[in-house]
Amino acid sequence: MNKKVERNYLEINSLKDLKESINSLNQYSIELVDPADFQLNKFFYKKIGKKHHWVDRLSWSEKEWINYTADQKIRTFILKNKDDLAGYFELIVHDDKNETEIAYLGLLEEYHDKKLGSFLLSSAIKNSFQENTKRVWVHTCSLDHKNALHNYIARGMKIFKKETISI
Repeated sequence: MNKKVERNYLEINSLKDLKESINSLNQYSIELVDPADFQLNKFFYKKIGKKHHWVDRLSWSEKEWINYTADQKIRTFILKNKDDLAGYFELIVHDDKNETEIAYLGLLEEYHDKKLGSFLLSSAIKNSFQENTKRVWVHTCSLDHKNALHNYIARGMKIFKKETISI
């Protein structure tokens, strides 16, 4: 069975264009995972991705996860509620193009509907621009969280490409 999926590519070209969402609750923090810990990436990818058809990495071996997260161009950040894991994002820094891709971004289900997605995305964009990036981009699709596209646009990102794919 084929399913049609709408995919949108979005970008933001200056930190000045960010419409930041501030974390008003002090118990939440965002931290860079350093040193890299492939188990965190794997956990979030599987747990968050289960509802959104994230399947590309499900067949990865431990070695593939380790190699991916150890790559110098990968940055993983986690959102914590005090000491509990709440969400994450992965950035891929493309030095050759002077841009950063938000590869994955999401919240564990128990943290949905708390306005944390906008805070997480704001942090992803801000951290991307700390890499001397001239452009931050992401793609989202109709399988992602129902508020994903709205969140990207609300933070100041603009759609630069749309496509329909079959899966």
